[in-house]
Amino acid sequence: MKSKRIIKISIDILMTAVLLLLMAYSLVGEALHEWLGIGLFVLFILHHVLNSAWSRNLFKGKYTPFRILQTVLVVLALGSMLGSMVSGIVLSRHALAFLPITGGRSWARTLHMLSAYWGFTFISLHLGLHWSMMMGMAKRMWGKPSTVRSWIVRSIGFLMAGYGVYAFIRREIGSYIFLKNQFVFFDFNEPLILFLLDYIAVMGLFVFIGHYVAKVVLTFKSL
Repeated sequence: MKSKRIIKISIDILMTAVLLLLMAYSLVGEALHEWLGIGLFVLFILHHVLNSAWSRNLFKGKYTPFRILQTVLVVLALGSMLGSMVSGIVLSRHALAFLPITGGRSWARTLHMLSAYWGFTFISLHLGLHWSMMMGMAKRMWGKPSTVRSWIVRSIGFLMAGYGVYAFIRREIGSYIFLKNQFVFFDFNEPLILFLLDYIAVMGLFVFIGHYVAKVVLTFKSL
């Protein structure tokens, strides 16, 4: 595997891990949350620099249904990231407390919640669009194809997506996405790992949805 590809994969994995920790806002603490947010923004920039060929070709070539879907998700994820950063700067009490910003905390808090939960959704769906490519890379690393292994991986995906539905409802994520509840509830007696496992499952659900939506879109293209 080429070194640039290894760097890309490493950054993507690190971005995913940081994103999950950011969702645990109150459980990791305000100060760490702010530094993680800055770290995610830096990783996001690095991700786009390493994938600059995609940006350069944005207005070139034919737009297939899959490319349209991919582009829309990237733009929405970028918008969510910018919303998180702008609102995070206004809300900062630690990492960026030296900035002379006063007021605006009410709208910034609302924007931050919307950007965080929609960003989590868009990025997870974006991962799903590229899941076949990642599985292809994994198969090449494993070597000889295995039907049993493929079914095991597929079964784990279905189980994770199923639990993801339960975790999505249990964590009331829909109420945060649609601002039915403007304050996120955290159980401070809950171990961080249990919170993260639920959010990993929800991310897995969106990856699952993105993966199969991509399959449907690509199937229509081939008809």
